[in-house]
Amino acid sequence: MTIQGTGWKHDLLLALCATLLVLAINAISGFPTIADLGADNDSMLRLVEVRDLLAGQSWFDLHQYRMGLTGGFVMHWSRLVDTPISLIILAFQALGASMAAAERAAQIIWPLFLYGLTIFVILRASRRFAGADVAMPSLILSTAALFFLGTFSPGTLDHHNVQILLTAASLWLLMEAPSWRPAAFLSGLCAGLTLAIGMETAPYVAALGACAAVLFILDERERLTARGFGTGFAVVALVVLVATVPPSAWGVAQCDAFSAFQFVIAALSGFGLAAIAGLSGQSTVKTRLVSMSALFLAVAAVAIVFFPQCLASPYAGLDERLRTYWLNDVVEAQPFLSVAVNEPKLMAARYVTPFIALLLIGFQLHRRRPRREEAIAAALLIIAFVISLWQVRGSTFSVAFAVLPLSTWIAGIRLQASAAQSWRGSTRIAAAWLASLNVTWAGVAVAAQSVAQKAPAGINSDADHALTCSKAGDFGDLAALPATTVLASSNLGSAIVMFTGHRALASPYHRNVGGNLAMLDAFMGTPDAARAVVEREHVGLVAICRGNSEELSLAAEAPAGLAARLLHGDVPDWLELDGQTAGKPVKVYKVR
Repeated sequence: MTIQGTGWKHDLLLALCATLLVLAINAISGFPTIADLGADNDSMLRLVEVRDLLAGQSWFDLHQYRMGLTGGFVMHWSRLVDTPISLIILAFQALGASMAAAERAAQIIWPLFLYGLTIFVILRASRRFAGADVAMPSLILSTAALFFLGTFSPGTLDHHNVQILLTAASLWLLMEAPSWRPAAFLSGLCAGLTLAIGMETAPYVAALGACAAVLFILDERERLTARGFGTGFAVVALVVLVATVPPSAWGVAQCDAFSAFQFVIAALSGFGLAAIAGLSGQSTVKTRLVSMSALFLAVAAVAIVFFPQCLASPYAGLDERLRTYWLNDVVEAQPFLSVAVNEPKLMAARYVTPFIALLLIGFQLHRRRPRREEAIAAALLIIAFVISLWQVRGSTFSVAFAVLPLSTWIAGIRLQASAAQSWRGSTRIAAAWLASLNVTWAGVAVAAQSVAQKAPAGINSDADHALTCSKAGDFGDLAALPATTVLASSNLGSAIVMFTGHRALASPYHRNVGGNLAMLDAFMGTPDAARAVVEREHVGLVAICRGNSEELSLAAEAPAGLAARLLHGDVPDWLELDGQTAGKPVKVYKVR
């Protein structure tokens, strides 16, 4: 099968068809990722943030007042993601839909809209990477890869899917720059937007900027590319600063959210790149290299002198107890070795196809000098893969970028097989397809694990451990109680504020230091120590999810602590079980 047509409208239609297919699959299965959000705390809290905005909370006010200690804490997220979700909800309400129906529509439309656009972008990038023959492999691989990542599933409202789209778009547009003049500016704009949405994309943005600079250093004809990218990057940084940061905070540096630090670095590097490209004239490679080196040193000096606190590890200042009992258990923050040992299915699904893609690129580099498009894509894939070795969250980008070399590989084998048809050629095609699908390797890992080992008796074998407490119904009894502050594990924090009107003392966010430490003091401390925390923080209810991994971990670490006692039915006299929650996934205890 060969896909005819190479225009953007054709690719947009293909992406739409893929999106409608995924929509149909989810609809037939009853949108399971909306009915049960699982451990997707970010998507739950994003919806809460949107609700607060629509209820009148200030655009510039990112406080989560119903989380943490009294007064809440400021989240590090961007209103740029809240805006389209809010507009979808408002549009459906204007058509007469209830708030619940409008929210459900947003939970379906927004991630699938991003899904379709990302497939379109990868299709266009694949064509630029290797030509028209890769269209069909690219369509199938991108559709499958993004589907099984889960980052674009209905209900997924966090910012990671937006960042994948914007980063992939910046990559594609940088490839397109020589043949379409606005592409470089738009590439810089996308790079700036993805950085504004979340600092975790800073390495990819830096790689894209470095590509634009190196291309210009090596080839004076890339002048417009460098100038356009730099201008777009700097301009969007200025717009984002004005649009999302209150004037009173323009001089404040926040290392984990867009602020003065990110703006200064983006403006200096972006406008500097554009200025050098615009003023160089008929320069030589040496003069361009010297100019770019000077710009790099200037940007580095500004960062070191004025923002040294932002050059350390993102979690360098995190309390050691939070690092031990929270961060070390956050799946997306785990390094490769930890994932390989503890989550072999996740490891296989996230690392094998990018690794194969890197091998394919390495093979091509060994044979010949890379083309411009290959060099850019290789740089992004290498950066993403290296980051994924540090934290598994980087694999969401490397899996997407890997589609380019993998689809090229399949297309090449198909062309060879069509020229001389044989069973060997067909076997090679089938093997290439299977090797290029991340779901294949996940299946292999599951099969191997089931053969190699059996679950130890008595561990996670009872019905309680199957409970994750991630459905709205799990919190129905809690929601019916008068609003108060709830002591629960951080994993339940987002669900509590989404499904009930209560405050959650703890939550899975690094800025909620006080609330999370208070939760640890209570759940790992003796009943008397826990009562002191409860009284100090005005806690009215204690909630326990019998299958929550965090509570089980805390109970194992502190067998005499409150969490362990409650899990074993040893209730202190200052707590009283709410009878409606007996035997339910979420047990609720009232403070006497």
